[in-house]
Amino acid sequence: MDSFGSDYSSAAGSGKMDPGAIMEQVKVQIAVANAQELLQRMTDKCFKKCIGKPGSTLDNSEQKCIAMCMDRYMDAWNTVSRAYNARLQRERARM
Repeated sequence: MDSFGSDYSSAAGSGKMDPGAIMEQVKVQIAVANAQELLQRMTDKCFKKCIGKPGSTLDNSEQKCIAMCMDRYMDAWNTVSRAYNARLQRERARM
């Protein structure tokens, strides 16, 4: 993300801004933000589901529960993402 700021600053200082490069960096920042949100939501949901009494360590059942919960969450996320992307492609093809 630091590279975005430095690229933008140098482009702004020279008076030349490449819209394509800026758009690519914005897309990267959006993807990073989406990944962070996914990880945060998954962590919150799986913690609430699997951890009954927080402590300094996880027992085996908590470890297994968290691993399975995260696997299921990622599977569901991927399924929804594929369906969403397929729908976008169909709608773009109609235009």
